[in-house]
Amino acid sequence: MAQTVSRRTFLKVSIKVSAAGGAFIVGGYLPGLEKKASAAGVFEPGVWIKIGADDSVTVMLSQLEMGQGVMTSMPMLVAEELDVEWSKIKTEWTPADPKYGNPNFGGLQLTAGSNSVRGMWKILREAGATARAMLVTAAAQTWSVPEAQCSTDKGEVVHNSSGRRLRYGALVDKAATLPAPKTVALKDPKEFRLLGQSIPRIDIPEKINGQAVFGIDVKRPDMLIARVVRCPVFGGKVASFNADKAKAVAGVRHVVEISSGVAVVADNYWAASKGTQALDVKWNEGPLANLTSADIMKKYAALAEQPGKVARNDGDANAAVKAAARSFERVFELPFLAHACMEPMNCTADVRKDRCDVWVPTQGQTASHQAAVAASGLPANAVHIHTTYLGGGFGRRGEADFVMDAVETSKAVGKPVKVIWTREDDIQHDYYRPITYVRMWGALDASGKPVAFMQRLVQQSLMKRIGPLPENGVDFISVDGSATLPYDIPNIRVEYIETDPGVPYGFWRSVGASVNGFVVEAFIDEMATAAGKDPYQFRRDLLSRHPRHRAVLDLVAEKSGWGQRLPSGRGRGIAVMEAFGSIVGQVAEVSVANGAVRVHKVWCVVDTGWVIHPDSIKAQMEGGTIYGLTAALKGEITIQKGRVVERHFNDYPMMRHNEAPEIEVHIMPSAEAPGGIGEPSTAIAAGALANAVFAVTGKRVYKLPMRKV
Repeated sequence: MAQTVSRRTFLKVSIKVSAAGGAFIVGGYLPGLEKKASAAGVFEPGVWIKIGADDSVTVMLSQLEMGQGVMTSMPMLVAEELDVEWSKIKTEWTPADPKYGNPNFGGLQLTAGSNSVRGMWKILREAGATARAMLVTAAAQTWSVPEAQCSTDKGEVVHNSSGRRLRYGALVDKAATLPAPKTVALKDPKEFRLLGQSIPRIDIPEKINGQAVFGIDVKRPDMLIARVVRCPVFGGKVASFNADKAKAVAGVRHVVEISSGVAVVADNYWAASKGTQALDVKWNEGPLANLTSADIMKKYAALAEQPGKVARNDGDANAAVKAAARSFERVFELPFLAHACMEPMNCTADVRKDRCDVWVPTQGQTASHQAAVAASGLPANAVHIHTTYLGGGFGRRGEADFVMDAVETSKAVGKPVKVIWTREDDIQHDYYRPITYVRMWGALDASGKPVAFMQRLVQQSLMKRIGPLPENGVDFISVDGSATLPYDIPNIRVEYIETDPGVPYGFWRSVGASVNGFVVEAFIDEMATAAGKDPYQFRRDLLSRHPRHRAVLDLVAEKSGWGQRLPSGRGRGIAVMEAFGSIVGQVAEVSVANGAVRVHKVWCVVDTGWVIHPDSIKAQMEGGTIYGLTAALKGEITIQKGRVVERHFNDYPMMRHNEAPEIEVHIMPSAEAPGGIGEPSTAIAAGALANAVFAVTGKRVYKLPMRKV
């Protein structure tokens, strides 16, 4: 049966109708949305859909495509409810505008936190259903028959008794005169034709044939290319510079100081690069000139000697640890991590007297727009953001420093300018995953049953990047995966200590869950060993109140053949956690030779709720796992004298093709609301890996990366 849903139910998405020049508009909107008139012959049911007289359906995309598949999965939501053939679907990036905001981010245009489908799935389904309902009304009035006698089929309205049909495109003008329905009926999942199918992705063909435009591909008339020389020390500023030698390089046109350093602007990238090498800059390195990673970790360890702000407090964990038959304490250390997007940071800007255009591979149109407004000095309505494909994001492209570079430089030279970062710029001037120090306490009773779990985590506050901490002083992002511990342990205490050594930090794929997916699951595994229990069974016994977690754990154990005899020198580790609304379980199989870890296979099971595009889910589980394994095995940003030591992929390496394990993914059937899929497997990868290393070596891993174990 169809589900009748009030529009108020869906995040107060409301409807307004405006007839203008034979066009129709229904606007699903966030607070403050103003409706616009449609062009003649185009039927626009809200800000999300355009239906042409040629039957084409254009779906507006506010969430950015960076390989995760939203360019396909989000239009599928519209196409299903609209009941239109997939071949008719087109896509178009939205401009920076509050009406296209993601409700899960308070109306910001932001692709992050595995929130694309989670934030937009109801809105897009409802937009498609609203359009379908109004088209049915238009056809019924044309035929002078009751709407109940009409249905839809592959882009046409059908009069059921007579068999008459009208194409959607033929109903554009009629639909424009109609009032919007107060409620819309959404399809029952049993009626789905598209959703749940791995249909061909929209973005793949043009990525294969070279038509896809990434930020670094943008070309504009009279465009110049720039590189920016930055102070190697965090927080350092330009003291002085001599541009004579740089300007003497053939092709260099300008050398200008901007807020992030000195920009060398040239006819081409080669000239800009040679110009930066010739530039003579003196720096005021500032107060962080002697900062080191070792000093930061030492300070964190001292801070962890005192209690922190309480994120969770079940029972009395302190007392339980003291009174337990067996208790133990462990310390975990995790380094700074860079994002290392394959496409380095870049942005093209054209700042004129009364207009600013920006072409940028961004995860955050709102942030990019705000940065461009600030840098250009122009009013918001004079600044226009043009979105491109992203060559990787992982949270890094939610920042807007590269937008500031381009807009400031273009404004200074009066020409369109593309700023391109080098790989060295990208690694040494990132917003890193924060360095983290964690103290853990566990306790067991005489029978081996866990009675206490305690965590004290020291880290920069990710929440402070977007706003103030709540009154309790806890950064809920940092304790994601520990404060949300699903295991049935009577005494649980999680504490958070906020500090800031001054190193730029930001959102890294799976953020706080990437820390706790390692720390918590490695520690739970150690508790299982201390209790003399199988790690799978130990977890299972503690998940009786979380049936979805237990089902995922059971399936990953089954698919991996958990408990079977392994070849000599092999070991397996298991882990399960909830992250970004999805539950993921992994088993990793490894071997270790001369301290070097080799991952042979990973089994991955995910319950991500209602499935839209299975192949995209599998791809994200695979890619996220590789990203997490890379960080766990290789990733470390080291600070010496206030600057980053690592420079390129030779000393900040990625997992290579010949190192990548086989990854077997299984998707749990589920009727729950869609969960996030871009980050959960990254979060858990290090935990399963560390437990596998213990299984084969007998050594626990407390410090990342696992270069030698």
